[in-house]
Amino acid sequence: MRMRFIELLKKELIVNIRFAKLQDADVHGKVVLVRVDHNVLKNGEIKDPERINRTIGTLYNIVERGGRLILMSHVGRPKGADGKIRINDQDSVKPIVRYLENRLYTKFVVPKINYGKPIETIDTSINILIRNLRKRKIGGIYLPNTRWFSGEESGGKEEDILSKQLAGLADIFVNDAFGSWQPHASTCGVAKYLPSYAGYLMQYEVENLKSVLKPKKPMMAVIAGMKFDTKIETLTSIIDSVDYLLLGGHIYNTYIAAKYDLDIQGVQPKQKEQAKKFIEAIGKNESKILIIETLIEADKLASKDEAKWKEVKLKDLQKGQKLGYLLDAAPCFVEQENIKKAIADSKTIFVNAVMGFSPYYLEGSKALYNAIDKNKKAHKLYGGGDTNQEFKLGLPTLFRRADDDPNYYFFTGGGTILKVLESRSINNLAPIRALIESNENIKRGYFE
Repeated sequence: MRMRFIELLKKELIVNIRFAKLQDADVHGKVVLVRVDHNVLKNGEIKDPERINRTIGTLYNIVERGGRLILMSHVGRPKGADGKIRINDQDSVKPIVRYLENRLYTKFVVPKINYGKPIETIDTSINILIRNLRKRKIGGIYLPNTRWFSGEESGGKEEDILSKQLAGLADIFVNDAFGSWQPHASTCGVAKYLPSYAGYLMQYEVENLKSVLKPKKPMMAVIAGMKFDTKIETLTSIIDSVDYLLLGGHIYNTYIAAKYDLDIQGVQPKQKEQAKKFIEAIGKNESKILIIETLIEADKLASKDEAKWKEVKLKDLQKGQKLGYLLDAAPCFVEQENIKKAIADSKTIFVNAVMGFSPYYLEGSKALYNAIDKNKKAHKLYGGGDTNQEFKLGLPTLFRRADDDPNYYFFTGGGTILKVLESRSINNLAPIRALIESNENIKRGYFE
């Protein structure tokens, strides 16, 4: 994939989305504010640097053409259930900055902040850093976690003020944060006040999204997750356009609990009722859902060494039967005729799924990913951090090969893809609309 990403820098993507592209921007001598999705920390440490690595092509291109970088990203969820923003080192961008400095061999400066309360405004002391940036005394600036700013997600006047302040730092805005689809100040608001362009990663993700929205048929989709209610709209939307739908994880447990009237540990009565309504809503399309016949049942959410587990077969279960936690699909499920045929026949396979309770139950996912790999004619698209992590963790050798295989593509933002699938349009993503509107303003000379 890295080889193909470098090739992307050499030519313009053919995309029918009407946003302006980075390769069209004059960045020479300009300060370029770049929104990236470097949300890769867990407990203050980098969990997987892939999202950072995928933006380096954009950053290199800007610097190579004479631009000066200011970067910004959100990290974690510093806003608590009470709505208060809590600033701490676990959500700091500093580990990301250290990683970037080691990769790019340049110095990035993070503006100092006062810990303990949300950032209300961008301190004017940043003007000194920007002067040093223009004079090339520093390599770049990396702003504090955007979610530490009180105006980032607040909406209204406060968000607009932050948007204007961010725009005041730079000459050009580049959005390369495909995984950040929410309409916030740093993804959308700033585009109102600066000429704005899509970075190379953003362009590449959008181009591959078209293979999901307008796939080569037959198409198979694999969807899993922890919450059925958050996936209902996506499942209802996608089932019209796919030929096969394979569910996994808690979503599948909820589905079979409703379909076969089972009492499965962890599936709440409300979720079961939602699944019944989903089944009723999709009607004849339910025949597209592939039934996994053999599952792994355990007495608790723990590793196989700590829990009592066994294989259970759907055909042996009775209506109203109580079950423990269903934590994985048994690896043999890929040999079922219905699933084997679906995988072999498909020309497009989209996977947004971890089949088991990660990281303890990887066997179902490994069996699925190996089976999909055997279909050499299909365009295989994987979406989401957890999905890619599971692939990389369970099958590292296959993942390395797939990463450079043109028949594979690994998206950086699973939530973004699901959002697009719900609405069936890329243009319905707020940051994409903001880029399109900015492009219209560029054409009208609004920023001159």
